[in-house]
Amino acid sequence: MSEEHIYLPRTARLVKAISETETERTIVFELLDGEDLPYTPGQFVTVTVFGSGEAPFALSSASRADGGLQITVRRYPGGRVTEALHALQPGDYIGIRGPFGNGFPLDRLRAGDVLVVAGGIGMAPLRALIETILRERHLYGDLTVLYGARTPDEILFRDLVQEWEHSDEMDLLLTIDRPHPDWDGRVGMVTELFRDITVDPAGTSAVICGPPVMYPFVVAECHEAGLQDDRIFLSLERRMACGVGKCGHCAVDGTYVCLDGPVFTQAQLRELGE
Repeated sequence: MSEEHIYLPRTARLVKAISETETERTIVFELLDGEDLPYTPGQFVTVTVFGSGEAPFALSSASRADGGLQITVRRYPGGRVTEALHALQPGDYIGIRGPFGNGFPLDRLRAGDVLVVAGGIGMAPLRALIETILRERHLYGDLTVLYGARTPDEILFRDLVQEWEHSDEMDLLLTIDRPHPDWDGRVGMVTELFRDITVDPAGTSAVICGPPVMYPFVVAECHEAGLQDDRIFLSLERRMACGVGKCGHCAVDGTYVCLDGPVFTQAQLRELGE
């Protein structure tokens, strides 16, 4: 994209909105120019709600045959953009810039086993990765997904998760943080699910996304399982603004999350000073 167009959003129309939880909403939209928006799972777009502002969001599904695009938005009280996105209705318009970032390294994940670890809203970009792997199932080894949510009501993509639980193409283990009267499944942090799986450290890559507080504990479990830092991939959330490395909001020691990430190996993160 030319320099003069990197800040110019493309207009999109909201096609459908799905209430996932009390605070999360999935928005399906289509670009009005009719052109495709090729992207890799893990990349993000910046979304403009006209009159409210702009914010980055990960694309939360694999590419769709109908050309639709999807983001999943957590509403933050007082957050102008997230509140506005939750108020939009089908037929309303938004602006889209991107895709930005590097996404998950599909070429490195292929031919080996993939361990996906999701916490909370981190399932949004990981859904795009899981769907991509399932579409090209023959290119990958075993697929194991560990997903942790705080409560049963906060599980994203509930129908899809139930489908994955019964799929022969993958193993999905699901847990919630604390006992709940409406839950008879596993209880505990997502790290405890590592006790129920077997990992081949020589042939497995781990992909992690969720609240930053969980990362050190999940990485420690990956190390315990024998995974090396260059086989552990993490998707970072940081205060990104422009998406193109100009504003410096997401810079860490000369590394820009919006350009060099948001996906990094644990080996790369060890080199950062923050």
